[in-house]
Amino acid sequence: MNFNTTNSTFRQLMGNGLSYRVPPFQRDYSWTPDEWDDLWQDIVGLFGEEPEPAHYMGYLVLQSGDSKAFDIIDGQQRMTTLSLLMLAAVSHLSDLASPDDPADPQYRRAEQLRGAYIGYLDPVTLVPRSKLALNRHNDGFYQNYLVPLERLPQRGLNASEHLLRRAFTWFKDRIKERSGGDGEAVARFIDTTVDKLFFTVITVTDELNAFKVFETLNARGVRLSATDLLKNYLFSVISRGGVHDSELKALEERWEEITGLLGSESFPDFLRVFWNSRNRLVRKADLFKTIRNAIRDKAAAFALIRELDRHARIYAALRNPADNQWTADERASLSQLQMFNVRQPLAVLLAVFDRFGEEQREVFTRFLRAVAIVSFRYNVICSRQSNEQEEVYNAIARKVSTGDVDAIGALIGALRPIYPEDRAFKAAFAEKELRTTNTRNKKIVRYILLQLEDRHSARSLDPESSRYTIEHVLPESRQQGWAGFDEQQHEGFVYRLGNFTLLESGLNRDLGNGEYPDKRAVYERSEIAVTRRVAGEYDEWTPEKIRSHQSWMAAQATAIWPISF
Repeated sequence: MNFNTTNSTFRQLMGNGLSYRVPPFQRDYSWTPDEWDDLWQDIVGLFGEEPEPAHYMGYLVLQSGDSKAFDIIDGQQRMTTLSLLMLAAVSHLSDLASPDDPADPQYRRAEQLRGAYIGYLDPVTLVPRSKLALNRHNDGFYQNYLVPLERLPQRGLNASEHLLRRAFTWFKDRIKERSGGDGEAVARFIDTTVDKLFFTVITVTDELNAFKVFETLNARGVRLSATDLLKNYLFSVISRGGVHDSELKALEERWEEITGLLGSESFPDFLRVFWNSRNRLVRKADLFKTIRNAIRDKAAAFALIRELDRHARIYAALRNPADNQWTADERASLSQLQMFNVRQPLAVLLAVFDRFGEEQREVFTRFLRAVAIVSFRYNVICSRQSNEQEEVYNAIARKVSTGDVDAIGALIGALRPIYPEDRAFKAAFAEKELRTTNTRNKKIVRYILLQLEDRHSARSLDPESSRYTIEHVLPESRQQGWAGFDEQQHEGFVYRLGNFTLLESGLNRDLGNGEYPDKRAVYERSEIAVTRRVAGEYDEWTPEKIRSHQSWMAAQATAIWPISF
């Protein structure tokens, strides 16, 4: 990876003729009083009776080809806010200066700070030559009003311009409160601050290296994400051939709808799922490189954004079983995938829904059910590696997208390589343990027990009912009366599937951690057939009895979760 890392103070960053630019399509300024106050308190902590020696501002990711002019890939919120702080100090010093005395030292202090941290005004044109340029929505307000310290308008501003104006006045008020009319104190405050704020600066040569950096960084504040990086790339491609502002505005609105629907942090996950639903499998670390190599012109970028817009709604629904477009059977299967925390099938489900969801819905429904069964066998019970599974799903997705697979039989048949056969599934189930101290595991155990009861008693219990609870026959806490289990055996068997059964909450509440004979008498009164079977089959509860019961459960499970090829 081609990048350079240094530690720099804010003074060093703004010196030596260096300049910085927020890429045109990066997100707008978004810090609020909460972030302003956090930064101010950090700065104030650098002063006082026991001052902090320095304050770490986090990572600053820059892109440059000449080490003089830099694009701010990550850190624009912090750099912009510090510039507003500097401008607030310059403005306050200018207010302190006597308007009738050009030699007033406050003027000289103000100009020294401006030249060091903001830039300079061309003496003829009064056009600012700034060390910092903001994005396309914010730079006009910044350069035309804030940098020259013009009277700030309050009307006709967009939301981020309002935040820039408010931040400037907020910091100016703080500086006034701190230093009053003492210009020397203002200058000393800034001079100390710029030497005590330091960043870890990572300079990369292109977007690909920046994307890789984002895989490992978690910078402070409202940070740029891989989502913003992709947007910057796509919009810059679109802008190369010339594009009208109205087109860009419409495109940005569509982009905001997509990220608003998904959330910016989950957008990279969606993007990878979408890409893998129609292209050869790409790993997360290679995603940006792959898209950059594939999307080279304006038409391709427009086409990609249109497709992302359409598929984002399907993806969001797949991640939300409660979405009103799902049937009861589909909702059940999607809920199971969510409970299992299995994401590998999302790309193939996106492809199958896109291909069959409108006109052949039963194909999608049946395939979704088959995928839920595969996920239970492969991921939950057999705990196999996901690499092979994801490759199989990707191969099916590509065939669906190209029209090479168009029948439910062929679709389900393609799942065979990742379908654990009955013998392997039964053996894994017979040894499985799930620690119910984990919330997800607790839901899965309850799901398994409900399905077992459904098969054994031929009646379905309401999965949402709080009437039925998980009973640990061997209690989670070692108690007297369980001498058949030493400490090692207790640890090894208490979370085995064979040690779980369902019990009515009222009976379970009164049962506590009693001995097995007492529990057995309660089990005999239960309306749950599997629990009554435990009482009828086993007069004592030992490691051998748990194994026996779990083997019986495993035999039932092969018939509950089958796929017929």
